[in-house]
Amino acid sequence: MTNQPSSTADDPAPASGLPTATVILKPKRARPFFGRHPWVLDSAVLRVEGDPTDGAVVDLATHDGNFVARGLWNAASRLRVRLYAFDAATKLDGSFWQARIESAIKLRQVLGLDDRAGAARLVNSEGDNLSGLIVDRYGDYLAVQVTALAMAHRLDAICDTLEAVVKPAGILLRGAERGLAKLEGLHLADRLVRGTAPAGAIFVQEHGLKFGVDLTEGQKTGYYLDQRDNRQAAARYARGRRVLDLFCYSGGFSVACAQSGGAASVLAVDSSAKATTLAKANADLNGAANVTVETADAFEKLDALAAAGERFGMVILDPPKFARSRASLDDALRAYHRINRVAVGLLEPGGILVTCSCSGSVSRDDFLQMLAGVAQRSGRPLQLLECRGAAPDHPVSASCLEGEYLKCVIARVA
Repeated sequence: MTNQPSSTADDPAPASGLPTATVILKPKRARPFFGRHPWVLDSAVLRVEGDPTDGAVVDLATHDGNFVARGLWNAASRLRVRLYAFDAATKLDGSFWQARIESAIKLRQVLGLDDRAGAARLVNSEGDNLSGLIVDRYGDYLAVQVTALAMAHRLDAICDTLEAVVKPAGILLRGAERGLAKLEGLHLADRLVRGTAPAGAIFVQEHGLKFGVDLTEGQKTGYYLDQRDNRQAAARYARGRRVLDLFCYSGGFSVACAQSGGAASVLAVDSSAKATTLAKANADLNGAANVTVETADAFEKLDALAAAGERFGMVILDPPKFARSRASLDDALRAYHRINRVAVGLLEPGGILVTCSCSGSVSRDDFLQMLAGVAQRSGRPLQLLECRGAAPDHPVSASCLEGEYLKCVIARVA
């Protein structure tokens, strides 16, 4: 990584943070935005008064001209305006963004997640009223992920605030998912934007365990911080059990079950050789000699274990997104049903299923109905013990419940 300019273009908004245009809504489309929902889709827009550049500050108004909110414009995106303020006196200037970021970081201090030996999400997009911005801290380093073009234009100012408040050794930029970047018109390469980059993997503490994190090539911003507390929750049921951890990535669940939970043994499986190398290293780092790591396709491995008549006391399923939009929901639910049904078949009576979905398009009700179908088709009752979500440094806005993407269900299988 090399130090490069951190924004794709100059900030198109005037320093005043005042609007350059007004976006007029279609009749009867304003109610969600009076309720502070932050996303204005193109289908809700009647017309634009003015000629805003992408990333500029705009006002949102009803069809008869009443002020609704203030946000940032992107003509390239179906998500035409992202809203940040709901009174006409608020300016979306440098002071505004600084105050929002400081407020988000203060929450993590309240949560007790400001220990530099650990890792935490400092800014969680809509959950912190900063739609399009994610900031994760790993030890002395920050990983920033921008998912909105307007935030990319403000990246220098964002990094100024992060440097002033957090004082990191370095800030690294991680690109958005390819599909999302295309929809937003984003062209951001992974790179170092401030300070120095770590020489290699960095190590963070999590509930008394130690994990190596690759900030330059790891998935997401380097690690799945959202599952922090779920790993320990799963570990509480692992004692004495033979555990199967599928889609194990860097071995978070595996190591937690082996070391914190006292599992008899753990088989960790992932299709990525890079992931299994990380998982093996993390198992060794924590002295988890009873963790065996294997590189294999999870679906094929499930079928092979079932064909061989294998049985486990716990199966953990933490797959990648199966649905990236509501259009692919049915296919996703079929995939979730398939892996969960085979997993249930591998469990001994009284076994524990830990099953997750990070697909935002799959609601909690969708996921639970899928599990009901698994219980029906397998003929094995599922007792729901815990229905969990992301760790508290991943807050969800009550005005944007779409931010509740992670489901983690712990169930007992009769």
